[in-house]
Amino acid sequence: MISTRWLEKRKPHWSRLEELLNNSARKGFKSLSRFELQELSLLYRQIAADLAVLREDRGSANFAAYLNQLLARAHNTIYSAHRASPSAVTGFFARTYPRIFRENLRFTMMALLIFLVAGVAASAITYRDPDFKVKILGPKMVETIDRHEMWTDSIVGIKPQASSLIMTNNMSVSFMAFASGITGGVGTVYMMAFNGILIGVIGTACHLSGMSLQLWSFVAPHGVLELPAIFIAGGAGFKIAHSLLFPGFLPRRESIARAGSDAVKLLLGCVPILVIAGTIEAFVSPTDLAVELKFGLAGALFSLLVLYLFWAPAEKPTTDPAA
Repeated sequence: MISTRWLEKRKPHWSRLEELLNNSARKGFKSLSRFELQELSLLYRQIAADLAVLREDRGSANFAAYLNQLLARAHNTIYSAHRASPSAVTGFFARTYPRIFRENLRFTMMALLIFLVAGVAASAITYRDPDFKVKILGPKMVETIDRHEMWTDSIVGIKPQASSLIMTNNMSVSFMAFASGITGGVGTVYMMAFNGILIGVIGTACHLSGMSLQLWSFVAPHGVLELPAIFIAGGAGFKIAHSLLFPGFLPRRESIARAGSDAVKLLLGCVPILVIAGTIEAFVSPTDLAVELKFGLAGALFSLLVLYLFWAPAEKPTTDPAA
């Protein structure tokens, strides 16, 4: 059992490390003097040893949680000044990104759940009140569906421009879903629900007009990449919101900064996925390619995405005691 005397002896060191980290957060890492940098490094190693001792004592769980947070902050501060090598980019997408995705999967699932609930609700309302689709889609798009025409046919003639516009739009949606996390998640909920409502209404409207196959054969090839990317971006927004509402032992500002590191990485990993999705949406989805091939392509792309996110090789073991 950890003695009170031991705790009182070690607490000043913990406070000093926290003071150095707060100074670094306010003024920047470069504001620390050479002596303070050496002190920071020494305290980091000493407190890592303290954490190892506390973890052996069940009665010191609160102190252990506090030190774990403190060491994580110190680790981020110390290594934030390291420049990434070109190989680090490959390592990020090959190993780091899938790991961060899995660690924050609950936030992505939250975004997916809101999308699905909103989509199902919108679909049910459209079934009961067909006029509801006019309020959501507008009369022009509804008239196009009633004529059994796809509103996407114009993409075929302007593929390069359409691809650029599609990528820009999808990235805007993703960035908005991410940035809205700072509203405590309210904005992110809205973005996920709104997109769910759109899909629900469009899907039901096309079904009622006998165009389900046309719709889903268009959506499937790019949607299996585009929608997961938007959910991940929404999950990144919820990560920010969680750190804002539930900072734990950290000051709220530090909690947001720490969560923001993973959240930004989650968003960054969505960019190449959305680029691929936008290219497919412009060059493949609206074409006359056989429906079977479109759905086959969708299945293959989704399988590759799942394989990448869930079965990527593990990162090399870390010696970070705060992990």
